[in-house]
Parts: sequence; structure tokens; C-alpha cells
Amino acid sequence: MSRDRGTERLRGRARGALLAASVTVLSVTASGCVVVHGEREVLPAATRAEAAEALERFTAAYNKADKAYDPSLDAGVTTGALADIDSARLRAGQANHPDGNPGHDPLELTDVKYTIPKKAGWPRWFLADARGNKGGDARWLLVFTRDGIDDTWEVAYLTLAAPGSIPGFPTDEDGWAEAVPADSAELAVPPGELSDAYAAYLGEGGSTFKDGAHTSGWRELRRKQESRPGLARQYIDEPLTNGDYAPLALRTEDGGALVFFTSRHYEKQTAAQGASVPTPNQDVLALTEGEIKQSLTMEFVSNAVALDPAKDSGGDGVTIVGRVQGLTSAQGE
Repeated sequence: MSRDRGTERLRGRARGALLAASVTVLSVTASGCVVVHGEREVLPAATRAEAAEALERFTAAYNKADKAYDPSLDAGVTTGALADIDSARLRAGQANHPDGNPGHDPLELTDVKYTIPKKAGWPRWFLADARGNKGGDARWLLVFTRDGIDDTWEVAYLTLAAPGSIPGFPTDEDGWAEAVPADSAELAVPPGELSDAYAAYLGEGGSTFKDGAHTSGWRELRRKQESRPGLARQYIDEPLTNGDYAPLALRTEDGGALVFFTSRHYEKQTAAQGASVPTPNQDVLALTEGEIKQSLTMEFVSNAVALDPAKDSGGDGVTIVGRVQGLTSAQGE
């Protein structure tokens, strides 16, 4: 499809929001003490107590922000895809309910399981898998990350998955899991290439991903919606892989990996002459710049979790087991 002016403006603004991950090195002492180089030593990302404290801090900030519809209240504990999705949701809520969220229901996370990989270098990260009081029976998967020893733990990924859809993770004798490198050639798709592969699949199809709601089902829905009387829809899909959007992968017991990754999606609705774009809901309008006359271009950020099988496993593709997507901006023309 042609790259329209509205979409290019949205893309430029979104690209400007990409963050570069910093590299932190622990200082070297000149005494006889043990020297730890954070960029080389293979260490657990966090203690279990630190992980529990990080989850408690996140939940408290998330609930305060949701109650007040104030994105500044949890900005210090979110990053990457979640920061984009959550801050946009809160900005829209604030615009429509300046006195706060009338339907606030505090998030409660119980039955928490922590998977903490042992790895070298920054960022370090871990997974919290919990039962939430929202989202039905789905498990809440939160990936915490930080770029240095003095940084606050932030949630980069928050996805939901059906109970039993996440396999086990092998651990060493001390209970630490294994992080899979982004360039691993042992998997069907290297984690660092998964976002690119997903964007390509949505546009062109193929056999990289197994059929499901977030793959073949989404493509079919788009196909049905592309052209309706008086309204056309166009789509652009882009990978997001840099800085705090970088994919993160954990080794699974079957030799594959559980991979968290981000992608960006655009949808442009264009009305035919004499017709109009359907009026979007109040949350979309709150995030829309310009006047919706003949077209509306919406930008979404998606964070997904996938089961990436081992290359020699004989599997029939990558499985998307959960995905959360949110509108982050829109442009009317």
C-alpha cells in the first residue's frame, strides 16, 4: 500500500520514542576484594525477595495510576511496550474522566511464580507469572527489566495467557533459569528476528506461525474488513526490537524458548466520497490529533508471548500464546 502522509507522521513520532538500553559496569576496586564485572559475570538477575518487592511496587503504582487516570503515577515502573500501551490508556481515561476512574477495581495478583534467569550483562530481567482478579482465568505474565544495579525494576511486557499454556523452565541446582540469546540459532526463529517475522507474516502469510487467534485468525479478520461499502481499511505492520522493546527469551523444558516481543501496527480507515468514517469511541477520540474528515489512521503497539520451538524439534511453527495490544495515537484527516 502507499505510505500516506498521516501514517508517516505517526511513524516518525513513534520512532522518536524508542529508548536505547544503557550498559552499566560495576566499578572495579583496587584492593584485594573480589571484583565483579556486571557485563561479564553470569549472575542471577535478582534475588527472589527482590523480585517479590518489585512486583509489590509495580502493583501499588499501577493501581494508583489507574484510580487517578494519571500516567505519571506508574511511569517509574513501566517501560517499553507496556509503557506505551498503559500511558495511552491513562491519557485517554484522564481526558474523558478528569476526576479519576469511576470504575476503578484494584488489581490483585496472587499465586505468583517467579522465573529468574542467570545471565551476564545488562539488561537483567525476570518473569512473574500470577493469577489476577481480572481477565478471567488467564495468567498474568509480567517481565521486569532494569539496565543497571541502581535502576528501578520496570515492567516492559505484560501479557495474558491461558492456564497451562506456558511450559516449564529448566533450572540449575540453585533454581535459576536460562536466558536464551537474541541471536540463538537453536530455535525455529531466533528471538531477535521474531518481531520481523511476525510483521512479515501478518502482511504476507506463510508457515512461520501456527494457526490461531493472533495469527491466521487476525489475518482473516483483516481480510473481511479490508473493503466494506463506503469504507476501506489498510494495514502496515512493523517490528519493534531496539532498547526497551528488545525481545527477551527463556529456555523451556522441551529445548525451545518462551519469547516476549513487541510489534507496531497501523490501521487506516478511508471513507469513500459521500461517506464518512464511523465515529470512534471516546477513548480513540481522546488520542486523535486533527479532524476526522475522510480518514483516520490509528497506531497500535502490541506485546506478545510466543513458544518458539527448537529448530530440530519437528514442530510446525511458532505459537503465539498471548498478546496485548493498545492504541497509542491516531490522526484524523
